[in-house]
Amino acid sequence: MLHVTKSFLPDIKEYISLLEEIWTNGQLTNDGPLVIELERKLAEYLEVEHFLYVSNGTIALQLAINALELAGDVITTPFSYCATTTSLIWEKCNPIFADISPISLTSERVHIERVLTTDSKGILTTHVYGNCADLEDQEQLAADYQIPIIYDGAHAFGVRHQGKSIFNYGTISTCSFHATKIFHTIEGGALITRDSNLAEKLRGIRSFGHKGDDYFAAGINGKNSEFHAAMGLINLKHFPQIKAHRQLASELYELRLPAEIQRIAWNSENDRNYSYFPVIFSSEETLLKVLIALNAVQIFPRRYFYPALNELPYLTYQACPVAEDIAKRIVCLPLSAEISTVDIERICSIISSTL
Repeated sequence: MLHVTKSFLPDIKEYISLLEEIWTNGQLTNDGPLVIELERKLAEYLEVEHFLYVSNGTIALQLAINALELAGDVITTPFSYCATTTSLIWEKCNPIFADISPISLTSERVHIERVLTTDSKGILTTHVYGNCADLEDQEQLAADYQIPIIYDGAHAFGVRHQGKSIFNYGTISTCSFHATKIFHTIEGGALITRDSNLAEKLRGIRSFGHKGDDYFAAGINGKNSEFHAAMGLINLKHFPQIKAHRQLASELYELRLPAEIQRIAWNSENDRNYSYFPVIFSSEETLLKVLIALNAVQIFPRRYFYPALNELPYLTYQACPVAEDIAKRIVCLPLSAEISTVDIERICSIISSTL
């Protein structure tokens, strides 16, 4: 059985060696030594200034929205995982959807400007599959309107834009370290900012809103544990090999898949991390035909993202024709640190023969 991804697991002996450290020092959570070490090493690896490790990528978004005190209309993308939108809803904001580019699949400045009003309080867009839009133009737009911009970088671990970490952009950037991600800590996420005052505020509200025994804000429990940090410390050592294997797999897909299947346009100023391999079929009918053929032999790609978020049943509909169209025709093919050449050849052969 082959799924859209397979979580990377290191040699269990590596993990046990860090578990023994946890048993020795007796601290399981509340900014333990492994959490502190992971934060430091990830900040160094990503070359970012303020890095906060949290319990998951969704709470990272909610903490960012809360710390920026956003309320009212926030412009966001209809093409992302549902957590991008639901984090706004949970923080009592009103999602305003900006449609996407049909080739990059990102909400770019031109799309954001179309829905930007004097009521807009912030922007929350996504680096789709690790692909980013026109970041400098978006940030200039946000600066002109004096509103913050949050980047959901759930898929963007290790991506560099114009030679620096993609997480150095935005008022706040977030990431997910869920078990399905290219770098994972089983469950986990992160907040990154260049603003030292904002970082300090985020650290406080991440831990119930208190320092010592003094409560200063209505915070939440966004901390993570030593057990999750242990997995992250080990997986970080393996990340170069994980990325290299996924790159080779992606390059083989490119060679073997029929040319008529659309790929997305990757930003030429990005270094890719090969977190996903999305393909866009000519119609939903063709996509479903391919999925039936693959599922019949226990191969399970994912319609990721589907449906477009502006079509979620608990929201008032806002038309985003490009996102709605792409969401019906896109699928992510299986990709992992272990996928074999044989499996990729088989997937491509089935797709070719089904078209």
